[in-house]
Amino acid sequence: MTEPSNPIAPRREFLKNTARLAAASALAGVAVPRVHAAEDNTIRLALIGCGGRGSGAIANAMSAGGLVMDNRFRAAGEQNFSSAGPIKLIAMADLFDDRLQSSHKALHKLLGDKIDVPKDRQFLGFDAYRKAIDCLRPGDVALLTTHAAFRATHLEYAVEKGVNVFMEKNFAADPGGAQQILRAGAAAEKKNLKIAAGLMCRHSAARQAMIQKIRDGALGQIQLIRAYRMDGGYWMPPIQPGENELLAQIRRATKFLWASSGFFLEYMIHQIDECCWIKDAWPVAAHGVGGRSANNTDCSQDLDSYAIEYTFADGTKAFVTGRYIPSCYNDFVTYVHGTKCAGQFSGNIHAPTSRIYKDQRVAADNVAWKPPRERVNPWQAEWESLLHAIRNDKPYNEARRAALSDLAAFMGRAAVHSGKIITWDEVLASKFRFCPNVAALTAESPAPVHAGKNGRYPVPTPGAWSEI
Repeated sequence: MTEPSNPIAPRREFLKNTARLAAASALAGVAVPRVHAAEDNTIRLALIGCGGRGSGAIANAMSAGGLVMDNRFRAAGEQNFSSAGPIKLIAMADLFDDRLQSSHKALHKLLGDKIDVPKDRQFLGFDAYRKAIDCLRPGDVALLTTHAAFRATHLEYAVEKGVNVFMEKNFAADPGGAQQILRAGAAAEKKNLKIAAGLMCRHSAARQAMIQKIRDGALGQIQLIRAYRMDGGYWMPPIQPGENELLAQIRRATKFLWASSGFFLEYMIHQIDECCWIKDAWPVAAHGVGGRSANNTDCSQDLDSYAIEYTFADGTKAFVTGRYIPSCYNDFVTYVHGTKCAGQFSGNIHAPTSRIYKDQRVAADNVAWKPPRERVNPWQAEWESLLHAIRNDKPYNEARRAALSDLAAFMGRAAVHSGKIITWDEVLASKFRFCPNVAALTAESPAPVHAGKNGRYPVPTPGAWSEI
């Protein structure tokens, strides 16, 4: 099979790119299998959160057909790797009807009768997730693709109902939410439910090959990891008078810490997870700096600059840098340095540009090793692995690793926001919640945070702020 022309297109762009995706038969560039609802082995899906990421995940699920084997199955000696079989989307839920209808239209155009979601299985409101999950049977999959504040509540209900789960990152907005994910994941394991988590880079064949090289000592002892994501930024104007403040914040969730964990972690969680994967460990401490440029008029809670220094138990450092300011140098890459040589772990928009250099010089003319070109993008591969586990009843539960990756991210964010050194033990023990009553929110609830002068929301102030 040839590699798709754009294997790393972000899922969040799905609704903008429906025509292109239709021409490519979904993100993986593969033929979408025929689905017959009457077949007993049909896996039915419920989509909770109808944004671009959720809609793109549906396209990935429909395209699954046993094209790739995850390393965990190779290690277990799997011979028959198959995720193929009929799949149907049968329920959708969202807070906003316009978003649900846009997703339904795009998916139906792309996937035809595989989208079987009549009006009576289109649910709106804060309790819509329950109604959508209630449409599923054991063995089916709930896709939890809302913003992070609601993930743990939705996961708990899916586990209670005995259905499998695909949950998108971020998995929580705060340490208390991550603790809830850990508990729900443990309950799912006891029930033999399968949980996939949307840190798709872990399913990249190129990165898996480089991890093996690192474990085999090709770079020597790892001493430094550097991760950068810097672009022009995403500033928020004031919310308009008369708009429901709670719903307005949810529509702009990446601008609010309670709703999505904030813009920085919403996007940087992948590279923080990469740092931990490279080290095969969780950091023991973090400190950092951040702030806003002098001309910043952003009304959100986000800073426009973050720089975190993570320390691992053996003294290894990982530096994670984000900057979101127009007309500046941009970069999107993760590097790793060992005692023997350096390597690039990933590239722009999570491209699988893994490579090992001959020495510490990072340059195109100094490459010593590259992995084979990926046949399937990691967004697709994570679905291949999940569906294989469901159809072959294999243990599969990524909830704990996902929650711990979030906790590592929260540790770095808290270090920047508070201006203090934050330890792994502190974040692991923390029950802090930005919005303690998130599970009880309704459209009439007051917003968890309120705008001040000129429509601007409170921004973390080092020395006075706490979120651990």
